[in-house]
Amino acid sequence: MASLSFIGTVALTLDGKGRLSVPARHRDALRTLADNALVVTKHPDGCLLVFPRPSWQPFHDKVVALPMEAQRWKRMFVGGASEVDIDGASRALIDPGLRAYAGLERDVKLVGMGPYFELWDAQRFEADEAKLDSNDMPDSIKGLL
Repeated sequence: MASLSFIGTVALTLDGKGRLSVPARHRDALRTLADNALVVTKHPDGCLLVFPRPSWQPFHDKVVALPMEAQRWKRMFVGGASEVDIDGASRALIDPGLRAYAGLERDVKLVGMGPYFELWDAQRFEADEAKLDSNDMPDSIKGLL
């Protein structure tokens, strides 16, 4: 199977039923390589992780292999996950409990993070970005540049 890799940030709007329209630039890859299947789960930063189904499995396997001391994290990532199909109109219904967790109501940001996406409330995303701009760059990042 070809590798999935997503980049960039897209501003989107959830509809009244909590559905997200999949951006056109990602539709073909998600249709072909993921058979329109996603897994959505919680992220400790207050956003959601959105995995194409093939990218979810390696993450899932790493999480369930963690020792007992990480049980709460397993519960967050695996126990909080929801399987989602992209419908014929290229929309994905985000579970109401997950929407509440991430504070998603209308305006959202979908952020490509390589093999998965982050889904943020737009205001929370902007606030998180502002914090990043005000912090010192860690050495691990300085070594990339």
